[in-house]
Amino acid sequence: MRIAYFFLGAFLAIAQSAYAEVASPPALAPLKRQAQAAELSAQFLSRYSYKPVPLDDALSARIMDGFIKSLDPDRMLFLQADIDGFMSDRSEIDDAIEERDLKIPFAIFKAYQQRVVDRMNYARNLLKQDFDFSAQEDYSVLRDKAPWPQSEAESNDLWRKRVKSDWLRLKLGGQNDAAIRETLDKRYENTLERAYKFKSDDVFQSFMDAYATSIDPHTDYFGTAASADFNVSMKLSLFGIGAVLQERDDYTTIRELVPGGPAQLSGKLSVGDRITGVGQGKDGAIKDVVGTRLDEVVQMIRGKKGSVVRLDILPADAGADATHRVISLVRDKISLDKQAARKAVLSVKAGDVTRKIGIITLPVFYEDFEAKRKGDKDYKSASRDVAKLLGELSQEKVDSVLIDLRNNGGGSLDEAIDLTGLFIGDGPVVQQRGSDGKVEVRSSELAAPVWTGPMGVLINRGSASASEIFAAAIQDYGRGVIVGEPSFGKGTVQTVVDLDRIVRNSKPEFGELKVTIAQFFRVNGGTTQLHGVTPDISLPGLSDPASFGETSYDNALPWTQIKPAKYTAADTVTTLLPTLQSRHDARVESDPDFQRLIKDIADLKAQREKGVVSLNETERRKEATAREKRFKDRAKAGDGEDLGDDGLEAGERSLSADIAIENARKNAKDVLLDEAAAILADQADLQEGVLKAAIKQTGNTNGK
Repeated sequence: MRIAYFFLGAFLAIAQSAYAEVASPPALAPLKRQAQAAELSAQFLSRYSYKPVPLDDALSARIMDGFIKSLDPDRMLFLQADIDGFMSDRSEIDDAIEERDLKIPFAIFKAYQQRVVDRMNYARNLLKQDFDFSAQEDYSVLRDKAPWPQSEAESNDLWRKRVKSDWLRLKLGGQNDAAIRETLDKRYENTLERAYKFKSDDVFQSFMDAYATSIDPHTDYFGTAASADFNVSMKLSLFGIGAVLQERDDYTTIRELVPGGPAQLSGKLSVGDRITGVGQGKDGAIKDVVGTRLDEVVQMIRGKKGSVVRLDILPADAGADATHRVISLVRDKISLDKQAARKAVLSVKAGDVTRKIGIITLPVFYEDFEAKRKGDKDYKSASRDVAKLLGELSQEKVDSVLIDLRNNGGGSLDEAIDLTGLFIGDGPVVQQRGSDGKVEVRSSELAAPVWTGPMGVLINRGSASASEIFAAAIQDYGRGVIVGEPSFGKGTVQTVVDLDRIVRNSKPEFGELKVTIAQFFRVNGGTTQLHGVTPDISLPGLSDPASFGETSYDNALPWTQIKPAKYTAADTVTTLLPTLQSRHDARVESDPDFQRLIKDIADLKAQREKGVVSLNETERRKEATAREKRFKDRAKAGDGEDLGDDGLEAGERSLSADIAIENARKNAKDVLLDEAAAILADQADLQEGVLKAAIKQTGNTNGK
């Protein structure tokens, strides 16, 4: 954590003229409990991590670099002089944590806030002028490794190009100059306002994030608010009113009503309604929340089951002076079903037969740890839900099952093991090596598999951790075909440590640590660390391995291997792979949707490697025209509608327009899923042929 504040006083004095016209953001200071939490975290992380890293000058430097990067990842805010000043304390963070003195990170954050204020006011002033879009100049969109501006003049030119780029996007999207000025002024004003809404806990959370990830990429710190959100993500439930909220123009706006929740059942709320006040209980005072941060409003609305919350509502599309209404709702348990396992059935032609492929999409390996610990027989569990869905698919007589784990970042290790058991029955699933070097084999104890038919797993770069354990086990056993792109490459195990429980604190103050405690290995002895799971049949992907995945971290653990576990693998899938691959190649070669996807990916890669966009209107219109032609060709082919690029960001369109775009994307043709289903249809077709041949051979043998 950064404790350098002496140089900042001088720096801000020198730079004061740049900020003279605007009030400085409120000064944030570290709290005693934060300093205690930092020291307690340091004691734990330096002793009990899988690969303990001492809190010394070397780690101090990494923490400093990580913290600055988190604040200014595109190097658009700080000047080189700021960075030079910060570096004078680069090796002091270890001493600062041990001395419970967090002045350094808070001083740096103060400078960050002031830079945001200065840059946003400068950007808003630029809107008063016109831009020359006939000039030949570019704007760099990849600045994470670019040098920081050397002077205020250089920073001004950088922001001139940034604003010009924003303006040109909106102009190409069809807006006139007046509308563009209004849109961008509001955009920059919103960013400016956020600089005044930061709180001490935000600074501390950012700093501790930098500290934790300096140990290894998957060690995390959760403050009390982040800890609550993490628990909700694993339980897939919370106690509240059942409304998805969004911040729009200082109003907390209802984006969606959860079916069956108190808000929806009451009939008193509609999408687009704005919450202007929140009161606790039947007669508690209603607190005005206009302009209040969304996370704070959410915490006010959540509460104990059966308790009452009162909301002051400004109806959707009503003016600010319109009549409000106050409603009362009784909080209840809300299930976050969108993150739960769900199924669908696709009919796919394979040869002369139409095959039914059951698709189970699993966004996360969830498990309600607390309910399980209390002995609740109906606790929320990914593997339990999938087992139920498999039973339903069996009743529907599907020929094969595809588990879609794209962008599933993991979750409960136990759930990954139990899910594997649904397809292999009893047997080793993963090997786990602790910091002491001892290896434990973790096995499924399910007496028999729930699904014995053909199956496969669809993965992408966003499939990590528990997803990789499951996919690797299915691959090692030869149980199913793995389709997609190489997975994330996270081969480590974390546990959550409650810091308050360690020191026997009666109230939550210090937060939690998610600490890496072990490395997991496949049953074949290899690891998914760095390499990920390599698919049996590869599909193209949109991600950039250089910036997303384990290989993008400079402090990731290396790949290694141990002895294989004792398990029995089948060779069914291996035998079928050459035929599956040839059928796949032939099919996608003549599939226009698939070929368009490949072209899109190539274009995206080219743009990514280029790293700049032209600020010349003529050139950009040529690019836009070519893009629109591609979209129109797709629309004619029935492959979705043209969403285009209107230059607007989330929350800048009307709510109905945002929802329409979201639904259009959700309903767009999923080319990769369709092809994965076709591969599984081929697999079912081939395995049925093998089975018939075996039965015939057995019959002939018996006949002899």
